[in-house]
Amino acid sequence: MNNLLLAFTLLTSTVLSAQNDSLSGPLVTTTSGTLRGSTEANVTSYKGVPYAAAPVGDLRWRPPQPAKSWQGVRDAKKFCSDCAQAGFQRGTDSISKTSSEDCLFLNVWAPAGATKTAKLPVMVWIHGGAFVFGSGVMNDFSRSSFTEKGVILVTINYRLGRLGFFAFPALTREHPEEQTGNYAYMDQIAALQWIKKNIPAFGGDPGNVTIFGESAGGVSVQSLLTIPSAKGLFHKAIVESGGGRDGVLTGRPMDKENADRYYPVSAETIGLNFAKRYGIDGSDATALAKLRSLTVAQVIDGGQETNGPGGPPTYPGPIVDGKLVIETAESAYKAGRQLRVPVMIGSNSAEVPAGFVNARTKDELLGLFGKMKDDAAKAYDPDGNTELAKMLTMVNTDKVWAEPARFTASAVAAKGNPAYVYLFSFVPASMQQRMRYGAAHASEIAYVFDNLSNRNGAPIADTDKAVAKLMNTYWTNFAKTGNPNGNGLPQWPAFHPKKDELMEFRSDGSAVGEPNPKKARLDIIEKAVSSGNLH
Repeated sequence: MNNLLLAFTLLTSTVLSAQNDSLSGPLVTTTSGTLRGSTEANVTSYKGVPYAAAPVGDLRWRPPQPAKSWQGVRDAKKFCSDCAQAGFQRGTDSISKTSSEDCLFLNVWAPAGATKTAKLPVMVWIHGGAFVFGSGVMNDFSRSSFTEKGVILVTINYRLGRLGFFAFPALTREHPEEQTGNYAYMDQIAALQWIKKNIPAFGGDPGNVTIFGESAGGVSVQSLLTIPSAKGLFHKAIVESGGGRDGVLTGRPMDKENADRYYPVSAETIGLNFAKRYGIDGSDATALAKLRSLTVAQVIDGGQETNGPGGPPTYPGPIVDGKLVIETAESAYKAGRQLRVPVMIGSNSAEVPAGFVNARTKDELLGLFGKMKDDAAKAYDPDGNTELAKMLTMVNTDKVWAEPARFTASAVAAKGNPAYVYLFSFVPASMQQRMRYGAAHASEIAYVFDNLSNRNGAPIADTDKAVAKLMNTYWTNFAKTGNPNGNGLPQWPAFHPKKDELMEFRSDGSAVGEPNPKKARLDIIEKAVSSGNLH
């Protein structure tokens, strides 16, 4: 009997404790209703906050609609689902277990005790993942380092894959007044609109918002810089490994008449290809209804982008739709039509080993430069002993990320706006065997967030901690003022095309403002691309 009484007492205590926990925590009122968050140490967070209605059923492949209001207090202590994406067990009958089509949520981290009058700068993180995977709820993005410096951090989800980018003739006709195709970008804009309306309640300044993202997130920042309807929703932008030139995740034409050498097949044709994969013929409303009746796993389709090996493409990526995205980023930059805000942009020293520029021999690789083959050899293989793998890493990195970053900075500076370029070359000692040629794609993220973890079982070195603290401070300073510099920091020179200077986070952990060490290589890439080679 005593044991039974003890068990009952413990159970009751646990239930009451859970109830008390659910009823405790800071409250904030948004346009949709009141949220209850949680505070740990000096950080208050609100997780799983809906910024738009669930894009399901008839709202699949529609612009994001306003989030539904709620009565009472909504618990905001747990993350919600990632946006639907393929799982590691690939197949047409499954998706990642942490993902769902109902996914338009964001998360807010603020200094504990921040009031409505605080007017703190806001940083909005747009995750990467090739537009087909990723999440705004990963632990890598939830570090308190930004809030400790007086900044509010917001991370967002946005639709991915065919749910994020999809064109179909019947969609164009269904609501001719609406934008179609780029649902991922519409989601990002809807999240920024939500932030503009609601961030004052969390202590944020809607007039001081910085967007930043890496890889596909960086491409998204490039797009938002050149989408007219995004004007006024942010005031500074940071692009990490986000390109800037055409040809790499920059926009497929909506219709065949506008197809170009990079994307000879239009987005609507790709939509028809996908429909045929599931036996859906035609392009009318009936066909669209059948597409909307597919399960979310069928739409994700195991992450497949073609109808079988060598088959027609079934996933378009970003689209030049003519309403939301009216041109590519490169086109906008060349014409000076980008939004007028300060920009910080950069790349890593050894992003990827292949995938964009491919060759089986060094001679084949150098031949891609056309008449500039000899110049390319001097820049990439000066002594004739550089191994092919290293040359491919350098050429892919320079063409896809480093030269486009310089091009973007030049366009920004040409309009009189501050631009700051970085080169991330740091590789921790524990990763030098894996990253033989330099810092790999996405390896800077943990340092930007000052959120390091053990690699290969090795403890976090003091050098790593110093680099993370430095980078996080630069990013925070830029968000506050539009200038990364501050007291006690190595001077980061503003970019000017004639000087071509940048900040390099070097392999030894130092940070040095210097002339671009890749200048000769990037000059060759620029000439090769402009002459029609190396595409």
